[in-house]
Amino acid sequence: MWSIGSTLHPGGARTTSDGPAGIPDRRRRTLLGHRSNSRYRRGVQIIEVSDPSEVTDDVVSAFARLIPQLSSSNPPPSAEVLRTIVGSEASHLLLAVEDGAILGSLTLVVFPIPTGLRAWIEDVVVDGEARGKGVGAALNTSAIDLARSLGATTVDLTSRPSREAANRLYQRLGFHARETNVYRHDL
Repeated sequence: MWSIGSTLHPGGARTTSDGPAGIPDRRRRTLLGHRSNSRYRRGVQIIEVSDPSEVTDDVVSAFARLIPQLSSSNPPPSAEVLRTIVGSEASHLLLAVEDGAILGSLTLVVFPIPTGLRAWIEDVVVDGEARGKGVGAALNTSAIDLARSLGATTVDLTSRPSREAANRLYQRLGFHARETNVYRHDL
């Protein structure tokens, strides 16, 4: 069961004292997007899992349910993989939680390069039962706010053209298509 100790004023982050399953957390942040109003599903909180000890069985089970909805070619991450993600200074694992249930997730990756601080949103997934109710918007808005608070000036993401609803959401949130090519080299 998730126990969220505090919420944020729009656009900020605050340390809370309660973690999932009662695990104390000195670094947990509860995040709300700068548009935290009735457009977003009531009762949904966006939290950052910031300590590997917070990767509980509930978190692992949620990813076992969510990742197949995102990708059929990649297995859900194990607890060890999730702890590695959470333990990375570059990665920020955000969860959408309502009444103790994890409805979705997003990973914000922020890293320095010679031209500035780069921010990427990766692996956005909202449970099929919660889609169309503002959960994805709340996750993305929180990630944008977090990237801004960390000093990034832009946030990038990719989305397959077949994900029409997701692409409409990204455009509504202010993302625009870049005139560039995205390449992948399989290893």
